[in-house]
Amino acid sequence: MIIRQITESDAGAHLELCKTIDGESSFMLFEAGERKTTEEEHREWIFKILASGNSVIFVAETKEGKLVGYLTAVGGEANRNKHSMYIVIGILKAFTGQRIGTKLFDALEEWARTKGITRLSLGLMEPNQNAFALYMKMGFELEGKKKEVFKVDGHFVDELIMGKRLI
Repeated sequence: MIIRQITESDAGAHLELCKTIDGESSFMLFEAGERKTTEEEHREWIFKILASGNSVIFVAETKEGKLVGYLTAVGGEANRNKHSMYIVIGILKAFTGQRIGTKLFDALEEWARTKGITRLSLGLMEPNQNAFALYMKMGFELEGKKKEVFKVDGHFVDELIMGKRLI
């Protein structure tokens, strides 16, 4: 498995990966078919991420060149939160349990430390125990809970807030 930073030329494949993961998991923000982004809009978004200096996207790619996972980390825009990043991660169901998440987080932390990032944060739907276990393994701490943030299949779901200091 190759872990690398995304490039603008990955826009089409990355967008399709996101759409596929949206359809495979009830734990992602978007439902199946809800993501309406065009490839050109996605390419522009990737360009902005890469140009920001404190945001990054890492992708997991098979030896055959297929994208199977990603980790997006967006840094703050104001002076008071530029040191902090918010993370979203997704991995194709067929590739879970292969340490891809661990490798994506390792790559992010190495990159973040070189950019002066001192805090990572993320949110997850409370029932997503596999993700919770990964984040705990990676050194994240539970920082709180927001009630009824999401509505999944007609039921309200709480969001767990987690963070990790890199100092």
